Amino acid sequence: MIEPVVLPDVQQSEDLRGIELWKVGVKKFEIPIQLTQKDGNKQTVHAFATMSVGLSKSRKGVHMSRFVLQLSEWSRSRVFELDLRPFLQEAMERLDAQSAHVELDFRYFIEKKAPVTGLSAPMAYGCKFDASITGNGIEEDYRFVLSVAVPIGNLCPCSKEISDYGAHNQRAFIRAQALLDSTPNAPVVWIEDLVAGLEEAASCPVYPFLKRPDEKHVTETQYENPKFVEDVIRDATLVLRDFPGIRGFSLEVEAFESIHDHNAWAAHRENFHG
Repeated sequence: MIEPVVLPDVQQSEDLRGIELWKVGVKKFEIPIQLTQKDGNKQTVHAFATMSVGLSKSRKGVHMSRFVLQLSEWSRSRVFELDLRPFLQEAMERLDAQSAHVELDFRYFIEKKAPVTGLSAPMAYGCKFDASITGNGIEEDYRFVLSVAVPIGNLCPCSKEISDYGAHNQRAFIRAQALLDSTPNAPVVWIEDLVAGLEEAASCPVYPFLKRPDEKHVTETQYENPKFVEDVIRDATLVLRDFPGIRGFSLEVEAFESIHDHNAWAAHRENFHG
């Protein structure tokens, strides 16, 4: 029988430089995670995880394997909800830390119907969960930001006004970071609802699938609803100001101009830092 060898734990050794580190951990760890859809069904997505804890000034390092172990355990047996306090509290306990942070970048699929025929196909939206906690187990400061990137169509009001025929239009993106209300009994912010609300700010939504009657509808809807990026971001601001469960937000609209070699862009934020 081979006797177990006791190996030195270098990470636990003392550091004498007196520098407390804000975040130490792993980045771009790929993992499948399970999410709850608005309809109650579960969706498995391919996520890139960034996970970290704060490191005290007296400790040389952290045990990096514990991040991967926890992410793997949750991937197999748990659902990643909008309230990630239990996940972060577990990380602080495992790594004997006073703060923890996790980011999960993923593509989330929503079944989307064409506007006229009603035929549907899944459409992917770039999303991110960004959660952090600081505290001693008695008093804790928790923050959760839900980010979505929503593709839209926008048509230029100036082009429509000055042209005898048509107007230039292009695909654009609304990128939103929503700081969620994490108090007890706060409304749930579903990704599906956030996407639908932001699409209302566009000249017209974009779709994964269109037949000719649908394409006619989309083209005419854009033409009747021209918007600059300034219009889109102001309308998106009005949507998020009144959105239940959102305390603050950061917005960016970028249009991939069809008649220029540059993009049009606008940004705005309210009650949001970081």
